[in-house]
Amino acid sequence: MRVAYLVADPGIPVFGTKGASVHVQEIVRALRARGDDVTVYATRRGDAVPDDLADVRIVEERVRGTGAQQREHGIRRAVDALVDAIAREGCDLVYERFSLFSAGGADVAERLGVPVVLEVNAPLVDEQRLHRDLVDEEGAVALAGRALRSADVVACVSAPVAEWARANGATNPLVVPNGVNTDRVRPPLVRRADDTTPTVGFVGTLKPWHGVDVLVEAMADIRRRGLHARLLIVGDGPQREELERHARRRGVDAAFTGAVAPQDIPEVLMRLDVGAAPYRAADDYFSPLKAYEYLAAGLPVVGSRVGQLADIVRHGRTGLLVTPGDARALADALQLLLDDPVLCRRMADEARRQAVAAHGWGGVLSRILDAVHPAVTA
Repeated sequence: MRVAYLVADPGIPVFGTKGASVHVQEIVRALRARGDDVTVYATRRGDAVPDDLADVRIVEERVRGTGAQQREHGIRRAVDALVDAIAREGCDLVYERFSLFSAGGADVAERLGVPVVLEVNAPLVDEQRLHRDLVDEEGAVALAGRALRSADVVACVSAPVAEWARANGATNPLVVPNGVNTDRVRPPLVRRADDTTPTVGFVGTLKPWHGVDVLVEAMADIRRRGLHARLLIVGDGPQREELERHARRRGVDAAFTGAVAPQDIPEVLMRLDVGAAPYRAADDYFSPLKAYEYLAAGLPVVGSRVGQLADIVRHGRTGLLVTPGDARALADALQLLLDDPVLCRRMADEARRQAVAAHGWGGVLSRILDAVHPAVTA
């Protein structure tokens, strides 16, 4: 098929370093692996271009204006321009990542009569209202409703997101959790020697709800118990400086890499022995890419029993789950693995098997596209 992939959110560069950008890139890879011809229509291209996606055609329409109100108007104008471009060039399918102030897929469908997949990753209107500035809430709700009602398939990353989508206009949302590229993310060919210092890692944006401060405290607890282990924090965000100070104060052997390009993440994961996902108890609508990447890299996952993590991580088989925000419980789980290399390796092997069997992006995309024809027929 000729697929028009519409990404109207200016906060998500196609070739960026955060999880949303990784998601966009992996859907492009999965479409191309099927033999589809993909053009990405986006408000922000980005410059962290992986080698294997360097030839992907990007039609960019930047959002103009400063301030919340000007930004909202700018997104609408950019979406209109991108819709015009898709209509001129034609396509067989529109795959739209749900964005605030966009019903671009619905507009294309009206003009070309092609099916639309709307991928919903979060309740964006609620997020914007609670955590950022939302000037034209009425307009945002109206456009979200139109996008949700008009799409042939509304693919949601979790059940709570699907409930939100249904409440805002989607007729029969499909729950399809995120995945991982098991060809790109692999365990190391040679395991590290047991006598080297073990490393616990976190990959993600450094924001409060990720609970990295709890992880630092857990590592300090482990140090007090006499176990030497390193902490590797991969990513950037508003909490970075505070977390670096916290680690120094607590005497934790911690390294902070800053933002890392997605194509370099597989190599970074090979440096770890355990992957941490220490989320706090908060909104549970997310589908954490980091957990899938840990599994694919052959890492046992130590995470919070919250949201989708309880389904992704098989407690006692591919990792350990603890109470959100409980640094002592997190330290106990980490120490159990770090003290027992045989158990750690057994969980690592099972984690890799689970990722390959159940979480590849090809399977994620197939479940979405398999629903297109029945939806269009209905």
